[in-house]
Amino acid sequence: MALLSLSGVTLAFGGPRLLDGVDLRIERGERVCLLGRNGEGKSTLLKLIQGELEPDEGEIFRQQGLRVAHLPQQVPDGGDKTVVQSVAEGLTDGHGVHDHRVDSILSRMGLEPEARFNDLSSGMKRRVLLAQALVSEPEVLLLDEPTNHLDIDAIKWLEETLLRESATLIFVTHDRVFLSRLATRIIELDRGRIFDWDCDYPTFLRRRDELLAGEARQQALFDKRLAQEETWIRKGIEARRTRNEGRVRALKAMREVRSERRDRQGTAKIQLQEAERSGAMVLEAKGVGFAYGDTPVIRDLTTTIIRGEKIGIIGPNGTGKSTLLKLLLGELTPTAGTLRQGTRLEVAYFDQLKANLDEEKTVQKNVTENESIVINGQSRHIVGYLQDFLFPPERSRTLVKFLSGGERSRLLLAKLFTRPSNVLVLDEPTNDLDVETLELLEGLLVEYQGTVLVVSHDRAFLNDVVTSTLAVEGDGLVKEYDGGYDDYLRARGAETSSKPDVAELPKQANPAKEASRKRSYKEERELETLPARIETLEKSLSELHEAMADPSFYRQESSEIGAANARLEAVQRELTEAYARWELLESSA
Repeated sequence: MALLSLSGVTLAFGGPRLLDGVDLRIERGERVCLLGRNGEGKSTLLKLIQGELEPDEGEIFRQQGLRVAHLPQQVPDGGDKTVVQSVAEGLTDGHGVHDHRVDSILSRMGLEPEARFNDLSSGMKRRVLLAQALVSEPEVLLLDEPTNHLDIDAIKWLEETLLRESATLIFVTHDRVFLSRLATRIIELDRGRIFDWDCDYPTFLRRRDELLAGEARQQALFDKRLAQEETWIRKGIEARRTRNEGRVRALKAMREVRSERRDRQGTAKIQLQEAERSGAMVLEAKGVGFAYGDTPVIRDLTTTIIRGEKIGIIGPNGTGKSTLLKLLLGELTPTAGTLRQGTRLEVAYFDQLKANLDEEKTVQKNVTENESIVINGQSRHIVGYLQDFLFPPERSRTLVKFLSGGERSRLLLAKLFTRPSNVLVLDEPTNDLDVETLELLEGLLVEYQGTVLVVSHDRAFLNDVVTSTLAVEGDGLVKEYDGGYDDYLRARGAETSSKPDVAELPKQANPAKEASRKRSYKEERELETLPARIETLEKSLSELHEAMADPSFYRQESSEIGAANARLEAVQRELTEAYARWELLESSA
Protein backbone atom coordinates (compact mmCIF):
# COMPACT_ATOMS: atom_id res chain seq x y z
CA MET A 1 0.00 0.00 0.00
CA ALA A 2 1.30 3.46 -0.94
CA LEU A 3 2.41 5.78 1.87
CA LEU A 4 0.46 8.58 0.23
CA SER A 5 -1.36 9.17 -3.04
CA LEU A 6 -3.00 12.01 -4.94
CA SER A 7 -6.14 11.36 -6.96
CA GLY A 8 -7.52 13.91 -9.42
CA VAL A 9 -5.91 16.79 -7.52
CA THR A 10 -6.52 20.24 -9.01
CA LEU A 11 -5.27 23.58 -7.68
CA ALA A 12 -5.22 27.11 -9.12
CA PHE A 13 -4.52 30.58 -7.76
CA GLY A 14 -6.59 32.66 -10.16
CA GLY A 15 -4.60 31.84 -13.30
CA PRO A 16 -3.94 28.60 -15.20
CA ARG A 17 -4.16 25.51 -13.03
CA LEU A 18 -0.88 24.69 -11.34
CA LEU A 19 -2.16 21.14 -10.89
CA ASP A 20 -4.76 19.80 -13.29
CA GLY A 21 -6.25 16.46 -12.25
CA VAL A 22 -2.96 15.05 -10.93
CA ASP A 23 -2.60 11.40 -9.88
CA LEU A 24 0.49 10.31 -7.94
CA ARG A 25 1.53 7.39 -5.70
CA ILE A 26 4.53 7.43 -3.37
CA GLU A 27 5.79 4.06 -2.08
CA ARG A 28 7.81 3.49 1.07
CA GLY A 29 11.59 3.78 0.61
CA GLU A 30 11.50 5.76 -2.64
CA ARG A 31 13.69 8.80 -3.20
CA VAL A 32 11.63 10.88 -5.62
CA CYS A 33 13.05 13.96 -7.34
CA LEU A 34 10.45 16.50 -8.44
CA LEU A 35 11.54 18.47 -11.52
CA GLY A 36 9.90 21.31 -13.44
CA ARG A 37 10.45 24.80 -14.73
CA ASN A 38 10.36 27.78 -12.35
CA GLY A 39 6.74 28.61 -11.55
CA GLU A 40 5.32 25.19 -12.51
CA GLY A 41 4.20 24.52 -8.90
CA LYS A 42 6.85 22.24 -7.39
CA SER A 43 6.86 23.97 -4.00
CA THR A 44 3.06 24.09 -4.09
CA LEU A 45 2.90 20.32 -4.61
CA LEU A 46 5.17 19.80 -1.58
CA LYS A 47 2.86 22.00 0.51
CA LEU A 48 -0.13 19.90 -0.59
CA ILE A 49 1.65 16.69 0.38
CA GLN A 50 2.59 18.20 3.74
CA GLY A 51 -1.00 19.29 4.37
CA GLU A 52 -0.21 23.01 4.44
CA LEU A 53 -2.55 23.54 1.45
CA GLU A 54 -5.80 21.85 0.45
CA PRO A 55 -6.65 21.07 -3.20
CA ASP A 56 -9.53 22.74 -5.03
CA GLU A 57 -10.60 19.34 -6.32
CA GLY A 58 -9.52 15.74 -5.82
CA GLU A 59 -8.26 13.90 -2.76
CA ILE A 60 -4.97 13.25 -0.98
CA PHE A 61 -4.72 9.93 0.85
CA ARG A 62 -2.14 9.39 3.60
CA GLN A 63 -1.56 6.29 5.65
CA GLN A 64 -3.06 6.76 9.10
CA GLY A 65 -0.65 8.51 11.43
CA LEU A 66 1.84 9.20 8.61
CA ARG A 67 4.67 11.41 9.85
CA VAL A 68 5.73 14.02 7.30
CA ALA A 69 8.55 16.54 7.81
CA HIS A 70 9.63 19.43 5.59
CA LEU A 71 13.01 21.10 4.99
CA PRO A 72 12.03 24.52 3.58
CA GLN A 73 13.79 26.33 0.74
CA GLN A 74 14.29 29.55 2.71
CA VAL A 75 16.22 29.54 6.00
CA PRO A 76 13.99 31.19 8.63
CA ASP A 77 15.11 33.72 11.22
CA GLY A 78 15.94 31.76 14.36
CA GLY A 79 15.62 34.72 16.71
CA ASP A 80 17.49 34.09 19.95
CA LYS A 81 16.91 30.33 19.92
CA THR A 82 19.75 27.92 20.52
CA VAL A 83 20.43 24.94 18.30
CA VAL A 84 18.86 22.51 20.78
CA GLN A 85 15.70 24.66 21.00
CA SER A 86 15.46 24.87 17.21
CA VAL A 87 15.84 21.11 16.79
CA ALA A 88 13.26 20.38 19.53
CA GLU A 89 10.66 22.37 17.56
CA GLY A 90 10.55 19.41 15.18
CA LEU A 91 8.92 17.25 17.87
CA THR A 92 5.15 17.11 17.59
CA ASP A 93 4.36 15.01 20.65
CA GLY A 94 4.89 17.65 23.34
CA HIS A 95 8.38 16.57 24.37
CA GLY A 96 11.03 19.25 24.71
CA VAL A 97 14.77 19.81 24.54
CA HIS A 98 15.50 16.97 26.98
CA ASP A 99 13.98 14.30 24.76
CA HIS A 100 16.52 11.54 24.03
CA ARG A 101 15.76 11.88 20.30
CA VAL A 102 17.02 15.46 20.38
CA ASP A 103 20.27 14.41 22.06
CA SER A 104 20.70 11.59 19.54
CA ILE A 105 20.15 13.71 16.43
CA LEU A 106 22.45 16.49 17.74
CA SER A 107 25.19 13.92 18.20
CA ARG A 108 24.67 12.36 14.76
CA MET A 109 24.69 15.76 13.06
CA GLY A 110 27.70 17.05 14.96
CA LEU A 111 25.82 20.08 16.31
CA GLU A 112 26.68 22.22 19.34
CA PRO A 113 23.46 22.35 21.44
CA GLU A 114 23.96 25.79 23.02
CA ALA A 115 25.14 27.64 19.90
CA ARG A 116 22.80 30.40 18.70
CA PHE A 117 21.04 29.50 15.45
CA ASN A 118 21.45 32.98 13.95
CA ASP A 119 25.22 32.92 14.56
CA LEU A 120 25.74 29.83 12.39
CA SER A 121 26.91 29.71 8.77
CA SER A 122 24.36 28.97 6.02
CA GLY A 123 25.59 25.38 5.84
CA MET A 124 25.27 24.79 9.59
CA LYS A 125 21.81 26.39 9.63
CA ARG A 126 20.76 23.90 6.95
CA ARG A 127 22.17 21.11 9.11
CA VAL A 128 20.11 22.31 12.10
CA LEU A 129 16.95 22.47 9.97
CA LEU A 130 17.59 18.94 8.70
CA ALA A 131 18.00 17.77 12.31
CA GLN A 132 14.73 19.54 13.14
CA ALA A 133 13.03 17.67 10.30
CA LEU A 134 14.51 14.29 11.24
CA VAL A 135 14.07 14.43 15.02
CA SER A 136 10.45 13.27 14.83
CA GLU A 137 11.61 10.21 12.84
CA PRO A 138 9.41 11.05 9.83
CA GLU A 139 8.33 8.44 7.32
CA VAL A 140 8.29 11.05 4.53
CA LEU A 141 10.84 13.86 4.27
CA LEU A 142 10.17 16.78 1.91
CA LEU A 143 13.18 18.79 0.73
CA ASP A 144 12.84 22.03 -1.26
CA GLU A 145 16.16 23.01 -2.93
CA PRO A 146 18.19 21.63 0.01
CA THR A 147 21.61 22.40 -1.56
CA ASN A 148 21.05 26.15 -2.05
CA HIS A 149 23.89 28.19 -0.50
CA LEU A 150 25.70 25.07 0.72
CA ASP A 151 29.36 24.57 -0.12
CA ILE A 152 30.46 21.37 -1.85
CA ASP A 153 31.61 19.65 1.34
CA ALA A 154 28.24 20.37 2.98
CA ILE A 155 26.37 19.10 -0.10
CA LYS A 156 28.34 15.85 -0.05
CA TRP A 157 27.68 15.51 3.70
CA LEU A 158 23.96 16.01 3.02
CA GLU A 159 24.03 13.37 0.26
CA GLU A 160 25.65 10.80 2.54
CA THR A 161 23.28 11.61 5.41
CA LEU A 162 20.15 11.26 3.27
CA LEU A 163 21.41 8.00 1.74
CA ARG A 164 21.70 6.57 5.26
CA GLU A 165 18.25 7.72 6.42
CA SER A 166 15.31 5.36 6.11
CA ALA A 167 12.74 8.08 5.41
CA THR A 168 11.05 8.24 2.02
CA LEU A 169 12.34 11.35 0.23
CA ILE A 170 10.51 13.75 -2.07
CA PHE A 171 12.85 16.54 -3.09
CA VAL A 172 13.19 19.49 -5.46
CA THR A 173 16.69 20.33 -6.68
CA HIS A 174 18.58 21.96 -9.54
CA ASP A 175 21.83 20.23 -8.52
CA ARG A 176 22.28 17.53 -11.16
CA VAL A 177 24.97 15.62 -9.28
CA PHE A 178 22.85 15.59 -6.10
CA LEU A 179 19.88 14.44 -8.18
CA SER A 180 21.85 11.65 -9.84
CA ARG A 181 23.22 10.34 -6.54
CA LEU A 182 19.92 10.30 -4.65
CA ALA A 183 16.96 9.88 -6.98
CA THR A 184 15.46 6.45 -7.54
CA ARG A 185 12.56 7.99 -9.48
CA ILE A 186 11.96 11.28 -11.29
CA ILE A 187 8.62 13.10 -11.40
CA GLU A 188 8.27 16.06 -13.77
CA LEU A 189 5.61 18.73 -13.33
CA ASP A 190 4.73 20.34 -16.67
CA ARG A 191 1.69 22.51 -17.48
CA GLY A 192 -0.33 21.18 -14.57
CA ARG A 193 0.34 17.53 -15.41
CA ILE A 194 2.67 14.98 -13.84
CA PHE A 195 4.98 12.76 -15.87
CA ASP A 196 6.46 9.76 -14.09
CA TRP A 197 9.92 8.56 -15.13
CA ASP A 198 11.35 5.37 -13.60
CA CYS A 199 14.91 5.90 -14.81
CA ASP A 200 18.14 7.74 -14.12
CA TYR A 201 18.66 11.40 -15.03
CA PRO A 202 20.47 10.97 -18.40
CA THR A 203 17.77 8.52 -19.54
CA PHE A 204 15.08 10.94 -18.35
CA LEU A 205 16.59 13.74 -20.47
CA ARG A 206 16.63 11.56 -23.57
CA ARG A 207 13.10 10.19 -23.10
CA ARG A 208 11.69 13.62 -22.18
CA ASP A 209 13.16 15.15 -25.35
CA GLU A 210 11.69 12.31 -27.42
CA LEU A 211 8.27 12.86 -25.79
CA LEU A 212 8.35 16.62 -26.44
CA ALA A 213 9.43 16.08 -30.05
CA GLY A 214 6.52 13.68 -30.57
CA GLU A 215 4.12 16.13 -28.95
CA ALA A 216 5.36 18.94 -31.21
CA ARG A 217 4.79 16.77 -34.31
CA GLN A 218 1.25 15.90 -33.21
CA GLN A 219 0.43 19.53 -32.50
CA ALA A 220 1.81 20.62 -35.88
CA LEU A 221 -0.40 18.06 -37.65
CA PHE A 222 -3.42 19.13 -35.59
CA ASP A 223 -2.80 22.82 -36.35
CA LYS A 224 -2.44 22.07 -40.06
CA ARG A 225 -5.76 20.18 -40.09
CA LEU A 226 -7.44 22.97 -38.12
CA ALA A 227 -6.17 25.57 -40.61
CA GLN A 228 -7.56 23.51 -43.51
CA GLU A 229 -10.98 23.29 -41.83
CA GLU A 230 -10.99 27.02 -41.07
CA THR A 231 -10.27 27.70 -44.76
CA TRP A 232 -13.13 25.42 -45.75
CA ILE A 233 -15.64 27.09 -43.39
CA ARG A 234 -14.72 30.54 -44.74
CA LYS A 235 -15.37 29.62 -48.40
CA GLY A 236 -18.08 31.32 -50.40
CA ILE A 237 -21.76 30.58 -50.97
CA GLU A 238 -21.12 27.41 -52.94
CA ALA A 239 -19.14 25.85 -50.09
CA ARG A 240 -21.77 26.84 -47.52
CA ARG A 241 -24.48 25.15 -49.58
CA THR A 242 -22.55 21.87 -49.44
CA ARG A 243 -21.55 22.26 -45.81
CA ASN A 244 -22.39 19.23 -43.69
CA GLU A 245 -23.26 19.71 -40.05
CA GLY A 246 -21.04 16.86 -38.87
CA ARG A 247 -17.99 18.60 -40.28
CA VAL A 248 -19.05 21.88 -38.66
CA ARG A 249 -19.43 20.19 -35.26
CA ALA A 250 -16.00 18.58 -35.69
CA LEU A 251 -14.49 22.00 -36.42
CA LYS A 252 -16.07 23.48 -33.29
CA ALA A 253 -14.62 20.63 -31.25
CA MET A 254 -11.17 21.22 -32.76
CA ARG A 255 -11.39 24.91 -31.91
CA GLU A 256 -12.24 24.01 -28.30
CA VAL A 257 -9.32 21.60 -28.07
CA ARG A 258 -6.94 24.24 -29.43
CA SER A 259 -8.23 26.91 -27.03
CA GLU A 260 -7.60 24.62 -24.04
CA ARG A 261 -4.09 23.64 -25.10
CA ARG A 262 -1.38 24.80 -22.73
CA ASP A 263 1.82 25.41 -24.61
CA ARG A 264 5.03 24.52 -22.84
CA GLN A 265 6.76 27.45 -21.14
CA GLY A 266 9.36 28.83 -23.51
CA THR A 267 13.09 28.66 -22.94
CA ALA A 268 14.83 31.85 -21.87
CA LYS A 269 16.54 33.60 -24.80
CA ILE A 270 19.53 35.00 -22.97
CA GLN A 271 22.01 37.07 -24.95
CA LEU A 272 25.38 38.32 -23.75
CA GLN A 273 26.65 41.71 -24.92
CA GLU A 274 30.37 41.65 -25.45
CA ALA A 275 32.48 44.79 -25.11
CA GLU A 276 35.71 45.54 -26.94
CA ARG A 277 38.27 42.84 -26.28
CA SER A 278 40.39 43.28 -23.18
CA GLY A 279 44.16 42.99 -23.23
CA ALA A 280 45.58 39.49 -23.53
CA MET A 281 46.52 39.47 -19.85
CA VAL A 282 43.50 40.06 -17.62
CA LEU A 283 44.98 39.55 -14.15
CA GLU A 284 48.36 38.63 -12.73
CA ALA A 285 48.89 37.78 -9.05
CA LYS A 286 52.22 36.98 -7.42
CA GLY A 287 52.24 35.78 -3.81
CA VAL A 288 49.09 37.77 -3.06
CA GLY A 289 47.72 37.70 0.45
CA PHE A 290 45.11 39.59 2.43
CA ALA A 291 44.51 39.83 6.15
CA TYR A 292 42.02 41.58 8.40
CA GLY A 293 44.33 42.83 11.15
CA ASP A 294 46.32 39.81 12.30
CA THR A 295 43.87 37.33 10.74
CA PRO A 296 45.00 36.03 7.32
CA VAL A 297 42.14 35.37 4.89
CA ILE A 298 43.94 34.80 1.58
CA ARG A 299 47.57 33.76 1.17
CA ASP A 300 50.03 32.67 -1.51
CA LEU A 301 47.79 33.43 -4.50
CA THR A 302 49.90 33.18 -7.63
CA THR A 303 48.17 33.02 -11.00
CA THR A 304 47.93 34.60 -14.42
CA ILE A 305 44.48 34.86 -16.00
CA ILE A 306 44.47 35.17 -19.79
CA ARG A 307 41.66 36.64 -21.89
CA GLY A 308 38.96 34.05 -22.60
CA GLU A 309 39.69 31.80 -19.63
CA LYS A 310 36.82 30.55 -17.47
CA ILE A 311 37.97 30.39 -13.85
CA GLY A 312 36.02 28.50 -11.19
CA ILE A 313 36.47 29.51 -7.54
CA ILE A 314 35.62 26.87 -4.94
CA GLY A 315 36.07 26.33 -1.22
CA PRO A 316 34.09 25.83 1.99
CA ASN A 317 31.79 28.65 3.08
CA GLY A 318 33.65 31.24 5.14
CA THR A 319 37.10 30.55 3.67
CA GLY A 320 37.35 33.85 1.77
CA LYS A 321 35.97 33.29 -1.74
CA SER A 322 34.20 36.67 -1.73
CA THR A 323 37.39 38.32 -0.43
CA LEU A 324 39.32 36.66 -3.25
CA LEU A 325 36.85 38.07 -5.80
CA LYS A 326 37.21 41.58 -4.34
CA LEU A 327 40.98 41.29 -4.53
CA LEU A 328 40.88 40.20 -8.17
CA LEU A 329 38.47 43.03 -9.03
CA GLY A 330 40.65 45.63 -7.31
CA GLU A 331 38.05 46.41 -4.62
CA LEU A 332 40.56 45.39 -1.93
CA THR A 333 44.28 46.11 -1.78
CA PRO A 334 46.52 43.09 -1.05
CA THR A 335 48.37 43.12 2.26
CA ALA A 336 51.07 40.94 0.70
CA GLY A 337 52.36 40.29 -2.82
CA THR A 338 51.49 42.13 -6.03
CA LEU A 339 48.35 42.15 -8.18
CA ARG A 340 48.27 43.63 -11.68
CA GLN A 341 45.13 44.12 -13.80
CA GLY A 342 45.11 44.14 -17.58
CA THR A 343 43.84 46.86 -19.88
CA ARG A 344 40.37 47.69 -21.25
CA LEU A 345 38.50 45.61 -18.66
CA GLU A 346 34.71 45.99 -18.73
CA VAL A 347 33.36 44.04 -15.74
CA ALA A 348 29.77 42.84 -15.16
CA TYR A 349 29.04 41.42 -11.70
CA PHE A 350 26.33 38.93 -10.59
CA ASP A 351 25.73 39.18 -6.84
CA GLN A 352 24.54 35.99 -5.10
CA LEU A 353 22.62 38.08 -2.53
CA LYS A 354 20.83 39.93 -5.35
CA ALA A 355 21.54 43.21 -3.54
CA ASN A 356 21.53 44.96 -6.92
CA LEU A 357 17.74 44.56 -7.10
CA ASP A 358 15.38 47.19 -5.64
CA GLU A 359 12.60 45.35 -3.78
CA GLU A 360 10.17 48.27 -4.08
CA LYS A 361 10.51 48.69 -7.84
CA THR A 362 8.92 46.63 -10.60
CA VAL A 363 10.75 44.06 -12.67
CA GLN A 364 10.80 46.52 -15.59
CA LYS A 365 12.07 49.48 -13.55
CA ASN A 366 14.88 47.39 -12.09
CA VAL A 367 16.30 46.92 -15.57
CA THR A 368 15.73 50.43 -16.93
CA GLU A 369 13.66 53.56 -16.29
CA ASN A 370 13.15 53.90 -20.04
CA GLU A 371 10.73 52.18 -22.41
CA SER A 372 13.52 50.73 -24.53
CA ILE A 373 17.10 49.51 -24.22
CA VAL A 374 19.91 48.90 -26.71
CA ILE A 375 21.04 45.26 -27.02
CA ASN A 376 23.91 44.44 -29.37
CA GLY A 377 23.39 47.75 -31.19
CA GLN A 378 19.62 47.33 -31.69
CA SER A 379 16.88 49.14 -29.79
CA ARG A 380 14.38 46.84 -28.07
CA HIS A 381 11.25 47.54 -26.04
CA ILE A 382 11.89 46.61 -22.41
CA VAL A 383 8.77 44.40 -22.21
CA GLY A 384 9.93 42.37 -25.21
CA TYR A 385 13.41 42.07 -23.74
CA LEU A 386 12.03 40.79 -20.42
CA GLN A 387 9.91 38.22 -22.26
CA ASP A 388 13.21 36.68 -23.43
CA PHE A 389 13.89 36.03 -19.73
CA LEU A 390 10.42 34.46 -19.27
CA PHE A 391 8.71 37.51 -17.77
CA PRO A 392 5.31 37.94 -19.50
CA PRO A 393 4.07 41.54 -19.80
CA GLU A 394 1.90 41.40 -16.67
CA ARG A 395 4.79 39.92 -14.64
CA SER A 396 7.16 42.69 -15.78
CA ARG A 397 4.98 45.14 -13.81
CA THR A 398 5.26 43.11 -10.57
CA LEU A 399 7.28 44.44 -7.62
CA VAL A 400 10.53 42.53 -7.07
CA LYS A 401 9.60 41.70 -3.46
CA PHE A 402 6.89 39.39 -4.78
CA LEU A 403 9.20 37.37 -7.07
CA SER A 404 10.33 33.80 -6.45
CA GLY A 405 14.01 32.94 -6.05
CA GLY A 406 14.25 31.69 -9.63
CA GLU A 407 12.60 34.83 -10.99
CA ARG A 408 15.02 37.01 -9.04
CA SER A 409 17.98 35.14 -10.52
CA ARG A 410 16.60 35.55 -14.06
CA LEU A 411 15.93 39.26 -13.43
CA LEU A 412 19.48 39.80 -12.22
CA LEU A 413 20.78 38.11 -15.36
CA ALA A 414 18.49 40.32 -17.48
CA LYS A 415 19.83 43.42 -15.73
CA LEU A 416 23.44 42.22 -15.90
CA PHE A 417 23.36 41.49 -19.62
CA THR A 418 22.07 44.94 -20.63
CA ARG A 419 25.64 46.23 -20.42
CA PRO A 420 28.51 45.10 -22.63
CA SER A 421 31.33 43.32 -20.83
CA ASN A 422 34.53 41.43 -21.46
CA VAL A 423 34.86 40.12 -17.88
CA LEU A 424 31.91 38.37 -16.21
CA VAL A 425 32.02 37.84 -12.45
CA LEU A 426 29.33 35.45 -11.23
CA ASP A 427 28.87 34.73 -7.52
CA GLU A 428 26.77 31.56 -7.21
CA PRO A 429 24.65 32.20 -10.31
CA THR A 430 23.00 28.75 -10.31
CA ASN A 431 20.91 29.10 -7.12
CA ASP A 432 17.17 28.86 -7.84
CA LEU A 433 17.53 28.54 -11.63
CA ASP A 434 15.63 25.67 -13.24
CA VAL A 435 17.78 23.09 -14.99
CA GLU A 436 16.92 24.21 -18.54
CA THR A 437 17.85 27.86 -17.87
CA LEU A 438 20.96 26.66 -16.07
CA GLU A 439 22.05 24.60 -19.08
CA LEU A 440 21.36 27.56 -21.40
CA LEU A 441 23.55 29.78 -19.19
CA GLU A 442 26.30 27.15 -19.34
CA GLY A 443 26.22 27.19 -23.14
CA LEU A 444 26.39 30.99 -23.25
CA LEU A 445 29.38 31.12 -20.91
CA VAL A 446 31.25 28.50 -22.93
CA GLU A 447 30.68 30.54 -26.12
CA TYR A 448 31.46 33.88 -24.42
CA GLN A 449 34.70 35.34 -25.84
CA GLY A 450 35.50 37.26 -22.68
CA THR A 451 36.83 36.09 -19.32
CA VAL A 452 34.65 34.50 -16.65
CA LEU A 453 35.23 34.32 -12.88
CA VAL A 454 32.58 32.17 -11.22
CA VAL A 455 32.06 31.13 -7.62
CA SER A 456 29.90 28.02 -7.60
CA HIS A 457 29.12 24.92 -5.55
CA ASP A 458 27.40 23.26 -8.53
CA ARG A 459 29.76 20.46 -9.54
CA ALA A 460 28.14 19.78 -12.92
CA PHE A 461 28.19 23.51 -13.76
CA LEU A 462 31.91 23.73 -12.92
CA ASN A 463 32.70 20.65 -15.00
CA ASP A 464 30.81 22.03 -18.00
CA VAL A 465 32.09 25.62 -17.95
CA VAL A 466 35.45 26.27 -16.31
CA THR A 467 38.91 25.79 -17.78
CA SER A 468 40.77 26.05 -14.48
CA THR A 469 39.92 26.13 -10.78
CA LEU A 470 41.13 28.27 -7.87
CA ALA A 471 40.56 26.33 -4.64
CA VAL A 472 40.53 28.29 -1.37
CA GLU A 473 41.62 26.00 1.45
CA GLY A 474 40.46 26.34 5.04
CA ASP A 475 43.62 28.24 6.04
CA GLY A 476 43.30 30.75 3.18
CA LEU A 477 45.85 29.07 0.94
CA VAL A 478 44.81 29.36 -2.73
CA LYS A 479 45.84 26.64 -5.18
CA GLU A 480 45.23 26.54 -8.93
CA TYR A 481 44.20 23.38 -10.80
CA ASP A 482 43.59 22.80 -14.50
CA GLY A 483 40.05 21.89 -15.56
CA GLY A 484 36.75 21.64 -13.70
CA TYR A 485 35.67 20.10 -10.41
CA ASP A 486 36.31 16.46 -11.33
CA ASP A 487 39.77 17.42 -12.63
CA TYR A 488 40.41 19.20 -9.32
CA LEU A 489 39.41 16.06 -7.41
CA ARG A 490 41.75 13.90 -9.47
CA ALA A 491 44.64 16.33 -9.03
CA ARG A 492 44.06 16.66 -5.31
CA GLY A 493 43.73 12.89 -5.05
CA ALA A 494 47.12 12.52 -6.70
CA GLU A 495 48.56 14.98 -4.17
CA THR A 496 47.14 13.23 -1.10
CA SER A 497 46.96 9.60 -2.32
CA SER A 498 43.24 9.56 -1.52
CA LYS A 499 39.98 10.63 -3.10
CA PRO A 500 37.44 12.65 -1.09
CA ASP A 501 34.34 11.26 -2.77
CA VAL A 502 35.00 7.63 -1.80
CA ALA A 503 36.07 5.74 1.29
CA GLU A 504 39.74 6.14 2.14
CA LEU A 505 41.88 3.85 0.03
CA PRO A 506 44.24 1.35 1.64
CA LYS A 507 47.50 2.94 2.74
CA GLN A 508 50.20 2.63 0.13
CA ALA A 509 53.34 4.34 -1.09
CA ASN A 510 53.30 7.73 -2.77
CA PRO A 511 51.95 7.32 -6.36
CA ALA A 512 54.83 9.29 -7.89
CA LYS A 513 57.35 7.02 -6.20
CA GLU A 514 55.31 3.94 -7.15
CA ALA A 515 55.39 5.03 -10.78
CA SER A 516 59.14 5.36 -10.75
CA ARG A 517 59.92 1.80 -9.61
CA LYS A 518 59.43 -1.66 -11.13
CA ARG A 519 56.34 -3.69 -10.21
CA SER A 520 56.93 -6.65 -7.91
CA TYR A 521 55.91 -10.21 -8.86
CA LYS A 522 52.91 -9.94 -6.51
CA GLU A 523 51.82 -6.67 -8.12
CA GLU A 524 52.16 -8.21 -11.60
CA ARG A 525 49.75 -10.98 -10.58
CA GLU A 526 47.39 -8.40 -9.01
CA LEU A 527 47.41 -6.35 -12.22
CA GLU A 528 46.46 -9.44 -14.24
CA THR A 529 43.43 -10.15 -12.04
CA LEU A 530 42.11 -6.57 -11.80
CA PRO A 531 40.29 -6.42 -15.19
CA ALA A 532 38.24 -9.53 -14.32
CA ARG A 533 37.46 -8.10 -10.87
CA ILE A 534 36.38 -4.78 -12.40
CA GLU A 535 34.16 -6.59 -14.92
CA THR A 536 32.50 -8.56 -12.10
CA LEU A 537 31.90 -5.43 -10.04
CA GLU A 538 30.46 -3.54 -13.05
CA LYS A 539 28.10 -6.47 -13.72
CA SER A 540 26.97 -6.47 -10.07
CA LEU A 541 26.44 -2.71 -10.23
CA SER A 542 24.37 -3.03 -13.40
CA GLU A 543 22.22 -5.77 -11.85
CA LEU A 544 21.61 -3.67 -8.73
CA HIS A 545 20.62 -0.62 -10.81
CA GLU A 546 18.24 -2.76 -12.88
CA ALA A 547 16.62 -4.26 -9.77
CA MET A 548 16.19 -0.86 -8.13
CA ALA A 549 14.66 0.63 -11.29
CA ASP A 550 11.71 -1.79 -10.95
CA PRO A 551 8.82 -0.03 -9.07
CA SER A 552 8.07 -3.30 -7.23
CA PHE A 553 11.49 -3.06 -5.57
CA TYR A 554 10.13 -0.36 -3.24
CA ARG A 555 7.24 -2.51 -2.04
CA GLN A 556 9.70 -4.59 0.00
CA GLU A 557 10.40 -4.07 3.69
CA SER A 558 12.46 -0.98 4.42
CA SER A 559 15.23 -3.15 5.90
CA GLU A 560 15.62 -4.97 2.56
CA ILE A 561 15.66 -1.69 0.65
CA GLY A 562 18.27 -0.32 3.06
CA ALA A 563 20.41 -3.43 2.64
CA ALA A 564 20.27 -3.09 -1.14
CA ASN A 565 21.28 0.57 -0.94
CA ALA A 566 24.19 -0.35 1.33
CA ARG A 567 25.26 -3.05 -1.12
CA LEU A 568 25.07 -0.54 -4.00
CA GLU A 569 27.32 1.92 -2.17
CA ALA A 570 29.76 -0.86 -1.25
CA VAL A 571 30.02 -2.06 -4.86
CA GLN A 572 30.50 1.50 -6.12
CA ARG A 573 33.26 2.02 -3.54
CA GLU A 574 34.98 -1.26 -4.45
CA LEU A 575 34.79 -0.39 -8.15
CA THR A 576 36.33 3.05 -7.58
CA GLU A 577 39.14 1.53 -5.52
CA ALA A 578 39.77 -1.14 -8.15
CA TYR A 579 40.05 1.46 -10.92
CA ALA A 580 42.38 3.58 -8.79
CA ARG A 581 44.59 0.56 -8.05
CA TRP A 582 44.62 -0.47 -11.72
CA GLU A 583 45.69 3.02 -12.83
CA LEU A 584 48.40 3.07 -10.17
CA LEU A 585 49.86 -0.32 -11.15
CA GLU A 586 49.58 0.47 -14.88
CA SER A 587 51.66 3.61 -14.36
CA SER A 588 54.47 1.66 -12.70
CA ALA A 589 57.40 0.50 -14.82
